[in-house]
Parts: sequence; structure tokens; C-alpha cells
Amino acid sequence: MSVTIWHNPRCSKSRETLALIKARGINPDIRLYLDQPPRLDELTAALAQLKLPARSLARTSEAEFHALNLPADAADQTILAALAAHPRLIERPLVMANGKAALCRPTDLVLEIL
Repeated sequence: MSVTIWHNPRCSKSRETLALIKARGINPDIRLYLDQPPRLDELTAALAQLKLPARSLARTSEAEFHALNLPADAADQTILAALAAHPRLIERPLVMANGKAALCRPTDLVLEIL
């Protein structure tokens, strides 16, 4: 099974999710998304696996997000383009496995896709 986590080691939820994956005997591909920001096409693919609106992939409470002045009804592609340009605004951790994805808040949501 191929498992990928978009990980921020400074985030406790991201660390907890990674530990939960490893506790299941899985050695995931770890993408430090702040060092290797996802491209727009990668964000689009992740969103398709999540089956959620793009706004759910964004850290909307961050001042940086508000500074972008995106309208409440901004199209998914507009939000994804903003996330590609500002990867710090991507909600974490994001895990992809078996053609599905999960935003692991709470961390045990990862179990639904493993």
C-alpha cells in the first residue's frame, strides 16, 4: 500500500498522525510540503480524493488567508491557486492512500483510508 503524508514536523497533529501510520507498520512517503510545496495539479488531485470543497483544505483562520481577500464563494480553483502560492495555508496533515485522502483532524481519521 502506498501512503503519502503532507507533513509539517512542527505540527502536533501532523506528528501524531505520522506516528499512528507508523504504528500500523506502514512506512509512508513523507512530503514536507513547506519545503516542497504541492503544485496546482497536485492540490487538484488531492481535493478530488478528499471529495470536499477546496476551502476545507485551507487554514482559513490564518491572517495570511484573510489578507488574500478571497470571497466566501471563491471557486475551488481560485482557492487551490492561493494554496499553491501560499503552502503555509494548507491544512495539515493531509494523508493519501488507496485512492482516498483525509485531513487528519482528528488524527484517527487516517484509519478510515488505511
